[in-house]
Amino acid sequence: MHSALSALRGARADISRVFVQSTQFLHCPGIRLMAADKELLLKLRKKTGYSFTNCKKALEKFSSDLQQAETWLHEQAHKEGWSKASKLQGRKTKEGLIGLLQDGSSAVLVEVNCETDFVARNVKFQQLVQQAAIATMAHCQSKHANTSNYTKDSFTTEEITQLKTSLDSCPLADHLALAIGSLGENMTLRRAAWVAVPFDWHIGTYVHGMLPVDNPALAKMTFGKYGAFVIYRPLEQNPKINLSELGRRLGQHIVGMMPLSVGSMEDPPGDDTETKMLAQPFLLDPGTTVGQFLYTSGVSLLDFVRYECGEVIEMAKKV
Repeated sequence: MHSALSALRGARADISRVFVQSTQFLHCPGIRLMAADKELLLKLRKKTGYSFTNCKKALEKFSSDLQQAETWLHEQAHKEGWSKASKLQGRKTKEGLIGLLQDGSSAVLVEVNCETDFVARNVKFQQLVQQAAIATMAHCQSKHANTSNYTKDSFTTEEITQLKTSLDSCPLADHLALAIGSLGENMTLRRAAWVAVPFDWHIGTYVHGMLPVDNPALAKMTFGKYGAFVIYRPLEQNPKINLSELGRRLGQHIVGMMPLSVGSMEDPPGDDTETKMLAQPFLLDPGTTVGQFLYTSGVSLLDFVRYECGEVIEMAKKV
């Protein structure tokens, strides 16, 4: 009888232990997340782009509150990005991309630099270039909304980093820090230029070393190592002239021949004539000058902007 009671007590103790362990098992955060919050985990991952590990940690920390988890992830990424940006600040950024964005009668060129060409080909870096171009476009269109004449604006590193994005109203400096934290390289928002033209003028664009982009979200952007836009207008109606193709050819000349100013048809010969676009031999027809080509085409040239990734800005044409 005594041995039977002892066995019964032992069985009850074993059952109690199993019950406690089962309860602890059910309350384990990781198991609970896997069982009940897999859908939330996938949703948070898709919405933020952060790793599954960090998304899981955020959901566990805030008891599966999706909004709090997302806010915390952004805060942590922001802190990490600025910390890494400070550590990498002195490292040289000679690679990167020129980004071109055109919106009707206005266009933007931006240069964003990084340390290696490998990172320049990363979609997150390209998204940063796009954010810089969109923020510049929005700022200038708002600033010059009532202007009907030809208008041009330019931005230094210090100025462009303070522009805010329409996506979250944060300055580009914050997006730069996040990209640095994510990709682990120093980066620089180096410069930007914007132009807008009246209805009877045209903006020709050309990008050399163009980078193929598969992401649909970047479809409006053109990326490369060199970029140019040129401002021109027809002096007369000539159906034989393809104005869009003419603008592309002029942009190609600007990239290849590196003029520093437009110049004039009346410029006397001299050493500085080599840097004046109208006096230069036309890249696609060296037997004639750009000025002669434009004259026979019935086109007037007003201005241009040329960017080369990593060039010494002091030697480039001032915008």
